Amino acid sequence: MATRSARSLPNDKMMGSQEPSARIAPEYRSTDGPDAVRVLRAGGTILDPWQSDILDDWMGRTVSGKWAAPTAGGSVPRQNGKSLLVQGRAEAGMLLLNETVIYTAHLQKTATETFEEMRAYFESRALRRHVAEIKTALGREQIILKSGARIKFLARTRNGGRGQHGDLLIFDEAQELDETAQGSFLPAISASLNPQTIYVGTPPGPDAVGTVFRALRQRALDGETRKAAWFEFSVPDIAHVTDPKLWAATNPALGRRIQYSTIEGECEQLDPDTFGRERLGWWSPAAAVQLDYAIARAAWEACASDAEKPEGKTAYGVKFAADGSSVCLCGAVIPKDGPARVSLIEQQPTGRGLAWLVDWLNERYDRASCVVIDGRNGVDVLVERIRPTWKAKNAVLRPSARDVIASVGLFTTTVNERGLTWYKPQQALAESAVTSTKRPISGGYGFGGDNSLPLEACALALWGAKTCKRDPTRKMRIG
Repeated sequence: MATRSARSLPNDKMMGSQEPSARIAPEYRSTDGPDAVRVLRAGGTILDPWQSDILDDWMGRTVSGKWAAPTAGGSVPRQNGKSLLVQGRAEAGMLLLNETVIYTAHLQKTATETFEEMRAYFESRALRRHVAEIKTALGREQIILKSGARIKFLARTRNGGRGQHGDLLIFDEAQELDETAQGSFLPAISASLNPQTIYVGTPPGPDAVGTVFRALRQRALDGETRKAAWFEFSVPDIAHVTDPKLWAATNPALGRRIQYSTIEGECEQLDPDTFGRERLGWWSPAAAVQLDYAIARAAWEACASDAEKPEGKTAYGVKFAADGSSVCLCGAVIPKDGPARVSLIEQQPTGRGLAWLVDWLNERYDRASCVVIDGRNGVDVLVERIRPTWKAKNAVLRPSARDVIASVGLFTTTVNERGLTWYKPQQALAESAVTSTKRPISGGYGFGGDNSLPLEACALALWGAKTCKRDPTRKMRIG
């Protein structure tokens, strides 16, 4: 994916920007940031300029001495110093302010890794005299100072915040934070005289919860809150992911702890969506609204029909669930005149085997133009078992990501233009159609959600019927 111009740049001299793409903070009269930097330096931690600036914002105080930003957060691509920033805030809070800190992560592994890093800091020669006790039991790690300050390292669970008390609450991996976990932990700092909550992470991907983190970001960017600080290193779009200038703008550690060649290799190996999120801090618009429905209910219901299935060019679509747990079979018919017809034929758990699907498809080889098969698990097995029967060229199609995007676009447009019908009594298909969401893939989107398989299979079938040139008979019928 990297371009020739990218390689020709003096990459050995390229340094990451220390200016965030967005930096928002309430007005503050004073800040503990410089004191925090000095304390951290005493323990051997040297912050980058941008980290020092963000600590100034996070630790800014009002005239009354309270935190100007009781809620703070930020997003920066991976391996750029996010962990060091939140650790620095926690360490400074313990040493300077005797705070009780509650550090939370989505996974126990992350919580334990952060504990080990902070343990090394406090066990340094300059700071070990401040330590009273270090508890190392898995899931119960703590660092306790002689002043009474302490930090607990917890993996987030539904009730993980109950019984906890503190002054500073940190939500690491905030892109994975949901409302239930947030609601469990937030009361833990409600009794503090000067509480603060910090959310840090990376832009949520298609499989991340992201609702809490995204809402915080949006409120900050829209100016809807006056008591929240926010920063991010990001790009507004991924139209130019190969531009090294964007790499430098969004990766402050470039030239310090991240090599140019590392980013170049990632750009060559990752798809634009993933590279954009993980390395350029891109917040996907398609994922911005978790329930961004792909098909308008009114448009879908307008296509409902009680009429019999027409005769015409037929194709089948087969979609396997991402986890391989189930498979869905749908059909599409394009008659000489009138709208196309799509039908949900069968959906079964893969635990029951694929013999029924193999037999069903093989019996209809002479009556269908093609079968389009998509998914991660089960596809190879099915294709291998039907190939001896489905011998014609392009009779069995395995769509690329571009093809899937095209099938979704075709299906959506056809629905909006009332160019197809579906059998009204098939409520399982209707439920899939009106609840499926947009799932970002490779610069476009597919159908997603908990019940998208029937809609995905229908889209594949319609795309196959429209694009496949094979037509064994002019009189065909689904089923």
